[in-house]
Amino acid sequence: MERVFEFAVNHYILVSLFVAFLLAILVLESRRGGAKISAQSAVNLINRDEAVVVDIRDRKDFNEGRITGAINIPLNSIKSRASELKKFKDKQIIVADKMGQHSAMAVKQLNAEGYTNVVRLDGGIADWKGSNLPLVKK
Repeated sequence: MERVFEFAVNHYILVSLFVAFLLAILVLESRRGGAKISAQSAVNLINRDEAVVVDIRDRKDFNEGRITGAINIPLNSIKSRASELKKFKDKQIIVADKMGQHSAMAVKQLNAEGYTNVVRLDGGIADWKGSNLPLVKK
């Protein structure tokens, strides 16, 4: 550990550049996919009928368990089926996927289609299950 501090003192310019780049990457990654919403906040919006959930998983995963009232639009067809969400323009659109990894792409596509009130479910359906929130099975 002494050597790390010695290196940092002797090469302070390198260390400060590394820290600056690390912070820049963290900031860019956090903004990349738009705003996130926690499972509990999503439940509050859904219960007050202020939000609609768009599940971008494939049909098989969707049928295994989904959030009540969720609309299934797979990620690969979100651009062509975005018009189905026009009636929900006044509500918050919550994009949910399996683990929160692909919802950023869907948010970007919906933003490009003119939807401004779109957020992604932080952690996806996995986090929803982890919070012991109910899923409807077909």
